[in-house]
Amino acid sequence: MAFRFAGWWRRRVVAGIALLSLSAWVWSGGADKPAARIDDDRGKAYELGQSCVKCMRGILMCWMRQSEKVERFKQGQQPKYALHAKFNLLTGEEVISTRDYGHLQMINSGLQIIYTMDEVTFVQNLVYYVERAYRTPDFGMWERGSKYNNGTPELHASSIGMAKAALEAINGCNLFGEKGASWSVIFVDIDAHNRNRSIFETLLPKESSSKSVDSSLLCTISFPAFATHDQMLYTTTRSQILNTLQGAYGFKRFQRDGYGTVVEDKERRYYHASETKEFENIECEWPLFYLFMILEGMFKDCQEQVEQYKAKLSPLLKKDRWGDAVVPKYYFIHKNHVNAERRDPGSQPRQPSSEGTPRNLFLWGQSVWIIASLLMDKLLHINELDLIRRYLPSYNRPRKGGRYSAFQSKTSKGTASDLVVQVVLIAESMRLQAMMATYGIQTQTPHEVEPVQIWPPRDLVKVYQNLGVSEKIGVHGRPLRPIGALGTSKIYRICGQTVLCYPLVFEVQDFYLSHDMALLIDDIKTELHFVGKYWRLSGRPTVCILIREEHMRDVHFRELLDLLAQLKTGYCDGLKIRTGRLQNLIASSCIEHLDFLSTLDIDLDITPFEQLQHASIGYQSLTDVPTAIKYSEDSMSFKDMASQPTEEVIKVLRSVSTLHGQTQLLGILLRREGETYPVDGVSVSERLEKLLQEVSECHFWEAMRLAAATLEKLYPSVTHITTILVQGCQLTVGYGEAEVILDKPVQPGEIHDLFYTPALQAHNVVQAVLQQEVVLYCGKLIATHPQLFLGILNIRVGWVIKAMQYYLHEVLGSKDVVEALAPNEVRRLVVKVLSLDDWALKEKLTPQQVRVIDGCLGRTPKKFYEKVWHILVKTPGGVHLTDHTLPQQPTLTEMSHSDLNFALAVQSLLNRIQHPEYRQIVVELISVIATILERNPELKFTHAVDLDQIVRDAFKMYMKDLGKEVTEDISYLYTVSEMGMKSYLARAVVNFMLKGDIKTNAEEGQTFCQVS
Repeated sequence: MAFRFAGWWRRRVVAGIALLSLSAWVWSGGADKPAARIDDDRGKAYELGQSCVKCMRGILMCWMRQSEKVERFKQGQQPKYALHAKFNLLTGEEVISTRDYGHLQMINSGLQIIYTMDEVTFVQNLVYYVERAYRTPDFGMWERGSKYNNGTPELHASSIGMAKAALEAINGCNLFGEKGASWSVIFVDIDAHNRNRSIFETLLPKESSSKSVDSSLLCTISFPAFATHDQMLYTTTRSQILNTLQGAYGFKRFQRDGYGTVVEDKERRYYHASETKEFENIECEWPLFYLFMILEGMFKDCQEQVEQYKAKLSPLLKKDRWGDAVVPKYYFIHKNHVNAERRDPGSQPRQPSSEGTPRNLFLWGQSVWIIASLLMDKLLHINELDLIRRYLPSYNRPRKGGRYSAFQSKTSKGTASDLVVQVVLIAESMRLQAMMATYGIQTQTPHEVEPVQIWPPRDLVKVYQNLGVSEKIGVHGRPLRPIGALGTSKIYRICGQTVLCYPLVFEVQDFYLSHDMALLIDDIKTELHFVGKYWRLSGRPTVCILIREEHMRDVHFRELLDLLAQLKTGYCDGLKIRTGRLQNLIASSCIEHLDFLSTLDIDLDITPFEQLQHASIGYQSLTDVPTAIKYSEDSMSFKDMASQPTEEVIKVLRSVSTLHGQTQLLGILLRREGETYPVDGVSVSERLEKLLQEVSECHFWEAMRLAAATLEKLYPSVTHITTILVQGCQLTVGYGEAEVILDKPVQPGEIHDLFYTPALQAHNVVQAVLQQEVVLYCGKLIATHPQLFLGILNIRVGWVIKAMQYYLHEVLGSKDVVEALAPNEVRRLVVKVLSLDDWALKEKLTPQQVRVIDGCLGRTPKKFYEKVWHILVKTPGGVHLTDHTLPQQPTLTEMSHSDLNFALAVQSLLNRIQHPEYRQIVVELISVIATILERNPELKFTHAVDLDQIVRDAFKMYMKDLGKEVTEDISYLYTVSEMGMKSYLARAVVNFMLKGDIKTNAEEGQTFCQVS
């Protein structure tokens, strides 16, 4: 009974759009549209419009019943709290539980028909729900997750693109229409929108990690979402869909899609391993996507495309008894023709599905047919269908008036706001201002910018926390998410106050990175370029640069002065900058009015940035400023004290004067006795916090990292982790066998247990913070310089640190350890090892040094995974390495050579190698084998290819040529040049073949077909 009356919300939304289109057609009758005027009964138009309202409100009511789920999902994106996608049409209750159905779909099609403030509040919370789409693996448009249909959700480009488009459409929208008040306006976090945009464009033209192409993207890049206006991305994605999925009866949804095929077991929810191979070449074809191509042609004003797909669609349509067209859901291959179709794709006739007949309409397809027909017959204009002109780049859309920010797009010449980033320099005190003036840097103090207030970004979070609160429906406003660089570049009007927030990089964090001045300077440059590149709002961004007195005492303060002098010239590395007094910049700024607070009776507890007061002006130049001491001390290990009694540890602690020694001893006490254990009347944790502050002031980085790790400090954001993962890289944290592989975004609450594992604590507790630091740098670099990560599929953080340490010791000859370096030096070291190819030849690195660094990074050459695939095709026994085998089956049947999952399977095999030099030799060997097989296509292996054995054989040849005795230690081989290594490996491969481990296709009496 429940399934009989089940309704999918997506179909209802499209049906609502069709009803709205019909209503617009009836209302638009007149002299300019004689064919449209059927009669003068406007009652029919009203009825159609109200049917649309009822349809949309039905969905809203179903979702509002799940407001508790929305609230829980906001706090942590868990699938069990996702909104249901399927409802009972009679009661509005869920039809299938979250556990039994892939409800999690981060797709939103703006809700515009709202009656009450509770509904406004719920929609605002839906925005918070959707803002996290970029980091929430879901089950996608087809509600099956990965293409293997095994219950695994993925990040889907179509879902994220729909979310991006929805956020753009609803930002600044008054849900009560033109007569609405300020409290019925919807606000969108521009930084959340930017993350969705960035991840969406990164995923394209792929749909997900398992689906290299998917027809659902047609609905995302074109009608109804129009989620990208980047012509290159649009063209690449569209071409890939058309070239791969288009057939004579419609489009396949994606490759190896078993839905609707006669060989799919309808009784099972999930597929068995390798079962998707059974669906190859016999996937169903959906006429629906011909309709989307017609709609695209209409919006692009390409009549040729419209006629082309109209002709393709026409013979596929059915007719009801009145002669009206009925759209079949899909066309499938009859069981009698399955084998023939597999052998020769496209050769067999197809039959229409039982859904999509006059007695059983396919609602989605039928609705899109109505919309397309109205457009083709010129009874409906595209502007009546797309009222907010999403089909146009946003800089060509009608400008939205009013008090609220509006998204603009990036034009060919730059940003919509003409590429100027406004910069306000705020000095913490008058004496700092006076000293800066002697160097020609004009600043303002907090008193001088009054009545404008300077706020920390955390206070803006408090304000937004009151947006979307309703005790009645159980929602509690915006989650405590930080305001990003774009959000702090607006000027805000809040309860009669004008407010500018300084960026997060100036926030004095609990984590130690904020104490590194050189890192701050790099971050300021990065922040300015980020804002200039990704600003998408009308009005110019205004960035507040905060200069504190403690900065004056830093050894890198002159570098900050150089940067500020550069900004004064009007340019920063090509970015156009305008500095000036804040009062003069407001008129051209982006201004956001947070009017919703005017209706609330609350105490926000805001603490604006305060100006420091001094009795005299004081410093006239930097020579008058006392510089922070550069602290150093002899390093001494107290590890042996871990086995001593507590009384002995305390006794030694009282006698130790070195800061690093005290930190080690307090760490032993904290782990043994707990953080509240008193030592001389003060708890261990309090003493550590005080010690952390002390070592921070003197920039003693080794002790600072140790104290932070002992106190289990965390970097306050996980965005950088998400950035790495959505770029197609895995992230591995931890150490040794306790490494943890991250292949999907994590929640903030999960971070602690990732880094503070028992194995890492036992190995080296400092690694817990050092690895967080390296992950942060990699996240920023992969977003701005993705070329540094070419060939790296799994960023193994512990191994990246090993590469850095190796470079320090073996290349530079330094005795420093990575954890003793300043954070800016660590970041430069990360960039150095990642850019190895740019400088290895110039700095005359040895072949072994190159192999060690590349091996630690896990870098592979171009088309490496295609080479492994080619080898696997020719090797029924699979590829053997370090007592593990990558089997030919089910690998070839379950995956394709372009699947990310195949590349990850290869990486998993390589990651078992513990010596980075050996790993790179294996990578070189695979390339040699692939080249031999490519040049000799008639050859194939009969048994497993033992990579270890071939390397040992190459080593024996090398030692023989040197006239040395063969040993178990093959490290001599690591020093061989790249060309020499290829020669020895090729000889070893040929010998392996001559031992009888290959045969030709002629010997098998068959023709061997190369699979690619």
